Amino acid sequence: MESSMDSLKSVRRSKEEKKLLRRQIKTSHTLLKHEGINTVSHPTKHLVVSNGGLGNGVSRESLLEVLKEGGTVESLLTPPAKPYAFVTYSSTEASQHAYTHLNGRALQCQEQSVTLYFSYVEKVDGDRSVSRALPPGLLVLEDFVSPEEELQLLHAVDWTPHTDDVTVEKALKHRRVKHYGYEFRYDNNNVDKDKPLPGGLPAECDALLQRCLADGHISVLPDQLTVNQYQSGQGIPPHVDTHSAFEDTILSLSLGAKTVMDFKHPDGRSVAVVLPERSLLVMKGESRYLWTHGITPRKFDVVPVLEAGGSGVMTSDLSNLTLSRRGTRISMTFRKIRHTPCNCAYPSACDSQRLPSPHTVPVAEGDACRLESQYVHRVYEEISSHFSSTRHSPWPQVRDFLLSLPPGSVLADIGCGNGKYLGINPEVMSVGCDRSANLVQICIKRGHEGFVSDALSVPLRSGSCDACISIAVIHHFSTQERRQAAVRELIRLLKVGGRALIYVWAMEQEYNNQKSKYLKERTTGTSMENGKELKTEENKSNQPEEHDRKMSSDMKRTEDGFGNVTQPRIHVHTNRTAFLSQDLLVPWHLKGNADKNKGATSSSTDVPVDNTSQRPVFHRYYHVFQQGELEEMCFGVAGVKVLRSYHDQGNWCVELEKTHYTSSKDDIAQEKIEFIE
Repeated sequence: MESSMDSLKSVRRSKEEKKLLRRQIKTSHTLLKHEGINTVSHPTKHLVVSNGGLGNGVSRESLLEVLKEGGTVESLLTPPAKPYAFVTYSSTEASQHAYTHLNGRALQCQEQSVTLYFSYVEKVDGDRSVSRALPPGLLVLEDFVSPEEELQLLHAVDWTPHTDDVTVEKALKHRRVKHYGYEFRYDNNNVDKDKPLPGGLPAECDALLQRCLADGHISVLPDQLTVNQYQSGQGIPPHVDTHSAFEDTILSLSLGAKTVMDFKHPDGRSVAVVLPERSLLVMKGESRYLWTHGITPRKFDVVPVLEAGGSGVMTSDLSNLTLSRRGTRISMTFRKIRHTPCNCAYPSACDSQRLPSPHTVPVAEGDACRLESQYVHRVYEEISSHFSSTRHSPWPQVRDFLLSLPPGSVLADIGCGNGKYLGINPEVMSVGCDRSANLVQICIKRGHEGFVSDALSVPLRSGSCDACISIAVIHHFSTQERRQAAVRELIRLLKVGGRALIYVWAMEQEYNNQKSKYLKERTTGTSMENGKELKTEENKSNQPEEHDRKMSSDMKRTEDGFGNVTQPRIHVHTNRTAFLSQDLLVPWHLKGNADKNKGATSSSTDVPVDNTSQRPVFHRYYHVFQQGELEEMCFGVAGVKVLRSYHDQGNWCVELEKTHYTSSKDDIAQEKIEFIE
């Protein structure tokens, strides 16, 4: 009888082992498919623990307690938001012991039970951590108030409903809020500056604010306070505090519990920052004006394992992360009401600097002409001298194209600017044209042949040119039809067999893991926001981190409430940041003598001025091209073939060849034509 029972137990154990093996195999396949993690069958010192990650709600401490049963743990890496962890034991024998005895172990953590599955891996990537710097202008000061001061400040906030107007209390969807000094209105994200609340800020805040003043964190005392109460699981959506409502520096004091605040740059970079209990967050400059900040609604945060004297600021060291249960947190945000328009260096995020520009990309020809007249033609007349001073270095691949032309060739530079490409190859006959009379005058003074002309209607005979170039021009046309017409006009000028080279600004400023100069120079502090010299072919300004390739919702046609299709909006771009939409206005901060730059036929009286530098700020319209868009547009032009296409320092480029004539207008050029100056 006993033998029979032992046999049954043996069979039962065998089935459990088979079930466990199937689960292990399944988790290994999942790790490979979704995370690219290769598991191996032979024992090693390293194990991946499926279901044992922070993303499963398993804290570092809970997991480590179980892992130590297998032997001495050398390291434990817990990637944030992932359902697995990596453990390295002191020896292969210890790892085998853990693999054998801990596989299938049920672990009770937080409010759930998870089953741990172990698999061997050849090695653990110790470079999985990524160094992240705080946004510029951001500061976290730990233990800024004492526990006694914390209690005093918490007691100063009376959450009992009142009928007077001393404070304004609201129960929002994600939190409870109370205002002092001025009410912040969530219907328009602003304050009514003519209606201050009686009583001002609580007297208990005076000592705190005087300390901030003495330490240099603020230069004037705040006059508005917003108190938020967050229960566990509550948060606040990402936002930038309204520029026109508040001055530069914003202070936020965390009381009662810590949390993690997420900061995100418009180019997609993000930084998670731990705000410990009793810490003071100081936001100035870029971190205040450009980066959004918000708190994700959840009950647990991924935070560093705090040690004695350790910093509470977020780290990406995977060997030092764990989970922290959120408690009830009170934030006290102090701000100074702004009484003049904001003149910050971040117009794309500034409600005070929004231009009276067209709200949508034009469709009608007349609207397109008016847009280009205001935001292209007039601007280049105004900035011609400064613009020309930044255009002196020819691009290598454009120079190579020009030098490849046979002696005696006829070259037309359509949109020649100051003529920097006209003298590259002295063996060819070159002529340039530009819509800007001031730039053409500069071109002529340099000894080049040039004339004023629109790129859509060039007064040269059809088939008169051996080569044409259009460098940083076609992206200034505001409709697909006009951009394609500009290509068609280039081809009209070419002889059969003639070649054209076109450059347009690319939406992808990082390509094949290489950042354009526009992006690179931002990291060195060069910025068109403060009027420095430009460096890329078109904007010679500059931009960072990989574009997440997600199109802004404003780039797409949408339907209004009546089912009508609406055009994409045009936004003011922040220089040296990734493009978030294809149609945009790019600021140009005029440098030097404004009267010297100013054209005779144009007026700059309505041009905004950067109060920091007292320089006029102009805005140029661009349509930045996505990968493949330029080639596709050229394929729609008859009588031409694409010889090559490439990405060159933030520009999309194509070289075209004219294959045959396509109209009676072109047939005139079949006879031998002499070039007419």
